[in-house]
Amino acid sequence: MKPLEQWRHVFKLDPDRPISDAHLERICESGTDAVIVGGSDGVTFANTSELLMRIRRFDVPCALEVSAQDAIVPGFDRYFIPVVLNAGNPDWLIGHHHAAVRRLGPVLPWDMLTAEAYVILNPASTAARVTEANTRLDPDDVAAYAQIAERLFGLPIVYLEYSGMYGDMALVERIKTELRTARLFYGGGIDSRDKARRAAQAAHTIVVGNVIYEDIERALSTVDID
Repeated sequence: MKPLEQWRHVFKLDPDRPISDAHLERICESGTDAVIVGGSDGVTFANTSELLMRIRRFDVPCALEVSAQDAIVPGFDRYFIPVVLNAGNPDWLIGHHHAAVRRLGPVLPWDMLTAEAYVILNPASTAARVTEANTRLDPDDVAAYAQIAERLFGLPIVYLEYSGMYGDMALVERIKTELRTARLFYGGGIDSRDKARRAAQAAHTIVVGNVIYEDIERALSTVDID
């Protein structure tokens, strides 16, 4: 399994969205560096467990992005914990995290947890709605969040999330230059090989999600970023 620092392409699967066995096999055997399971809404223990069992038939690293305490399922290789820096609802900055540690602290696999500093930039996305994110940010605002994440909080991942739209690659490139040690994840609107290659030049790691459910061939084309 490639270490996180070498991930360049990741597929993200939503437990609340159906995917056929044939399409899941093609995703898992595509050559992607990892599969992340997660979603902004409708994620449950049952649908997360079911998807994990199906993915485990294949030899691909699989991580859970935790968005609900009750959907924390054992058996993943890694657990990503989103910290939404521009959330209007403080639960997504520290509230949910405090509640989870208070409840599960003694049994949490701390060495398998990785925090992600999210900056949500698409006001029309479900993620923005759920977190009440302030998306009215200029490039200096985003750069400041990235610097706070890395240099003040020491977080290993800064995640620019455009969920549902293709973002500003010039901004993504700028944020990458602001980072010294943190890895820049980019997600949003990657639905072709060309967009994937452009995003992969701008960020360290690209995350491909929605197109999986819209056009499997275009989704698979995004793996070829070299």
